[in-house]
Amino acid sequence: MQWRFGEFTLDLDARRLQCDGREVHLSPKAFDLLTHLLSKRPNVIAKPDLIEHLWPDTIVVEANLANLIAEVRAALDDRAGDARFIRTVHGVGYAFCGDAVEPPSHTGALAFDRWIEWGTHRFPLPRGEHIVGRDPEAAVRLDSSTVSRHHCRLIVNADRTVLEDFGSKNGTFVGDRRVSEPVLLEEGDTIRIGDVLVTYRVASAADSTDTYIVRR
Repeated sequence: MQWRFGEFTLDLDARRLQCDGREVHLSPKAFDLLTHLLSKRPNVIAKPDLIEHLWPDTIVVEANLANLIAEVRAALDDRAGDARFIRTVHGVGYAFCGDAVEPPSHTGALAFDRWIEWGTHRFPLPRGEHIVGRDPEAAVRLDSSTVSRHHCRLIVNADRTVLEDFGSKNGTFVGDRRVSEPVLLEEGDTIRIGDVLVTYRVASAADSTDTYIVRR
């Protein structure tokens, strides 16, 4: 899954930014910031919402966000006074203002071979990054007071799914082990997010199509 804008390509699976095929360095937080701005374009995202997205349940000063914006602009050879990609809305926040070709839409028919089960709920996991939390916009929304707004995330690549906790108050556990660093998930893993139990599922090779189809 790739975003393309100007001479740049942002590869969500590989988590890499390229300019005309040349690798451009971005720190993990800067990568997440650019991805989030792209996904919400052309809407302006308020500074508090960006801070909450990047540093969930953590108190940080606004200067941290300004430093990340400066890092993204430097990587894109962008300038605040003559923005091609990152627009400052003074007193409010930031927006992605350039033209971009986005990854295939997840609306309509969607094939997937991995998902999260929570009771009768099934959350498909196509390739890319999926935020898990109480936030209404979370890809895997768990409506429980023990779950943080942005509690953890799942990074889905072609052949694996990695779970990362965001330093949540009530923690994320795979089995009895608390997640303190990225964990590679396996079919059938039980994950406790706050006090919510979910199960990670992978379609077996015995399935006739190797994928499931969901319509949203």
